[in-house]
Amino acid sequence: MKIDLVVAGLIINQDKVLLIHHSKLDKWIPPGGHIDPNETPDTALKREIKEELDLEIEILNRNDIPFDGNITEQLALPFYVNVHNVGDHEHCCFFYLCTPKNPEKLAINEKELRDFRWFTEEELNEEHVPSDVRNISKKAFNLLNSK
Repeated sequence: MKIDLVVAGLIINQDKVLLIHHSKLDKWIPPGGHIDPNETPDTALKREIKEELDLEIEILNRNDIPFDGNITEQLALPFYVNVHNVGDHEHCCFFYLCTPKNPEKLAINEKELRDFRWFTEEELNEEHVPSDVRNISKKAFNLLNSK
């Protein structure tokens, strides 16, 4: 089976996480998408979130290794990685903890998304939130609250 590399951002603002209702998948999921050829995961995540929601984000979980030697860019560390099925293929997904730089500008791309919503940790227990999305989102809350 085909496996695509993808990224997803758990964007948390004011104790709420942003989920999108994806048109093609008909599910509530974190925003993100495919990593294009010659693109880093960080660049892909920023591009996808800008395309889907018109948001600028800060990706958290940076490392503190010195910027020495052959290093040309330091990338964020995903807090979780999984492989999941999306019907006709699978996604190897790198999940990142993020905060929005301009939450007041949020606007959905209606070609890809049906809706968006900010969920509190308690609201993640609602029936329409898939269990894997619920568990990953709660992990993101725990990580942010432990910082």
